[in-house]
Amino acid sequence: MGSVYPLEGRCILVVEDEPLISMEIMSVFESAGAKVLRARSLTEALSRSDHFSAAVLDYQLGEDRAPPLCARLKERQIPFMFYTGDTHVQGNYPDAVIVHKPATASALVAAVTGLVSS
Repeated sequence: MGSVYPLEGRCILVVEDEPLISMEIMSVFESAGAKVLRARSLTEALSRSDHFSAAVLDYQLGEDRAPPLCARLKERQIPFMFYTGDTHVQGNYPDAVIVHKPATASALVAAVTGLVSS
């Protein structure tokens, strides 16, 4: 039987420039047992040196886009997924986990749980 807190003991980085969306998804992951770190911009995300289990990225971050951060996460062998409304992500990252906005809490938790379980 699965845990009531599927992300217990995990730390998730949420990179989202829209404050309300950021707060909502942070709450979703905290309710699933995760510790959540937040970055509001590409620059802020790239400056993070904390240890985290996985990252959830919006593709479009204000004037910036996520590819430099994706490269950094790959270097650090940190799994990541996109939670985005951008329809071009699949073409640029065909193997990435992509959850399109808006999504249910259970869809987000399931996607991140899949990232940290593999």
